[in-house]
Amino acid sequence: MHLDGLRVAVLVTDGYEPSELTEPVAALRDAGADVTIVSDHDGTIHGKTDADRASVDLTLDTARADDYGALLLPGGVKNPDTMRQNQRGVAFVRAFADSGKPIAAICHAPWMLVEADVVRGRRVTSYPSLRTDLRNAGAEWVDEEVVTDQGIVTSRTPKDIPAFNAKMLEEFAEGTHETRGASPAAVNADERR
Repeated sequence: MHLDGLRVAVLVTDGYEPSELTEPVAALRDAGADVTIVSDHDGTIHGKTDADRASVDLTLDTARADDYGALLLPGGVKNPDTMRQNQRGVAFVRAFADSGKPIAAICHAPWMLVEADVVRGRRVTSYPSLRTDLRNAGAEWVDEEVVTDQGIVTSRTPKDIPAFNAKMLEEFAEGTHETRGASPAAVNADERR
């Protein structure tokens, strides 16, 4: 799979699951993608322990979804739980979904998809404890190692990373998918204008 020249944003903050950041990022770079770590703060982000560190390339204050062709959302519990409370982070995710750009989310990262209101009517998976959250957001939740629905790739846990990476590379190579229309949140925002 060749992703030469594809710019991929990775939205992540402190508390990420190390393997869910490092292994997909390595797969993307090996395929030729240009990967940018985007976070809610600059400097260094820490994984589940202080030994797990990654350098931030851009903050949400300066990152623009229009500059990227795909989005990776690593898991871990604290990472997406913190990020889903950041309105810029949520809007960043929604912008990818509304434009039909592929998104890959693993483990607890589908919380970001719930918060961005982009899973309604989609088939997804996640860490099992998110099942009710995803169903309440209108998704069809299934217990499978990797699920794809119109460019959104989801997986359950670190053990699913090989299947997740393979499907992520495939979907990212396909590029923009036809959208089902703007997310309900985007429609509501337009109605308020």
